[in-house]
Amino acid sequence: MTGTKARAARQTPGTPSGTAHRFATFPAAPDTPAPLDEPARDAIRLEQVMAALSDPLRLTIVQRLLLAADAFDHTCGWFGFDRPKSSLTHHFKVLREAGVTRQRQYGLERRSQVRIEDLEERFPGLLDLVADWEPQGF
Repeated sequence: MTGTKARAARQTPGTPSGTAHRFATFPAAPDTPAPLDEPARDAIRLEQVMAALSDPLRLTIVQRLLLAADAFDHTCGWFGFDRPKSSLTHHFKVLREAGVTRQRQYGLERRSQVRIEDLEERFPGLLDLVADWEPQGF
């Protein structure tokens, strides 16, 4: 299903963006810390999002958060990547500064989640493409 048919299949009245999505979301705990600095929804730029998602590791991070999340947000250790912490910190920062993910500081650790509602509002269908992506040689 492509184009108009795909958009019509996703439309659900009453949601903030006018479309439903297929990704699980979890409620925040009452004591959830405020998000770190991030662009406002209207300031999220497609070229910055695409640049952030052009790296296979960052694309994998977002895809796993979309499809395998089992909590409100996740630490970088949850992903199980065999990479230096400084490298992972850089990748998570790129995603946050592009507006793809939201991060919160919990003591000494940062936890991430995809900004599903914001990205669906700004770029309908983008997260479906990320979810359907199949890595080649990564």
